[in-house]
Amino acid sequence: MKPASDPSVDYRALVREGYDACAAEFSAARMREDAPELELLLPCLATGSRVLDLGCGAGVPVAAALAREHRVVGVDFSAEQIRRARANVPGVEFIESDLMAVEFSDASFEAIVAFYSLFHLPREEHEELLRRVHRWLAPGGHLLATVTRVREDAYTEDGFFGVRMYWSNWGCEDYVQMLEALGFELLASRTLGHGYSDGEARRPETHPLLFARKR
Repeated sequence: MKPASDPSVDYRALVREGYDACAAEFSAARMREDAPELELLLPCLATGSRVLDLGCGAGVPVAAALAREHRVVGVDFSAEQIRRARANVPGVEFIESDLMAVEFSDASFEAIVAFYSLFHLPREEHEELLRRVHRWLAPGGHLLATVTRVREDAYTEDGFFGVRMYWSNWGCEDYVQMLEALGFELLASRTLGHGYSDGEARRPETHPLLFARKR
């Protein structure tokens, strides 16, 4: 782990180019038929609900599972991940964009999900993104997102599916406080693993999963 504090490095480009470069290996690790991340959300959605997937990657398993019964929009700023998503989940709208650059009208979605994506943005931007998420949700809409357990200053690490990757995050309690201040009601909190297939050899890793509703 190395501090991500070099002003000459474009860390956004590092993330984007990293996911382009490791797309095949990363997508293979995420490929599976089920999407246990969605167990809290799916019972709350009426058929045909409009759902936004922030950091959709190659569309599997999350966008693919949502698209079985719902209208899905996926956003990711890796061109290669978006190319794969369009091939993996035909008929879904996939947008190539930085999460902080994309815009939607108020109350556009009944639900928004963000799995393993927030921590690739500088943590100083997380509250603003969650504020936008609140605005994009319809009244009573749901947010389901993975966050991180403890605060960590921005850092990079080699060896993420063969590439160098960037992370930056607050702690779980910080995110809970943000959500409540922004007008969300926390409905549940669980713990997820690293999000890869069971056979994937990765270091032990867990992430808090927060399920909230727009007041």
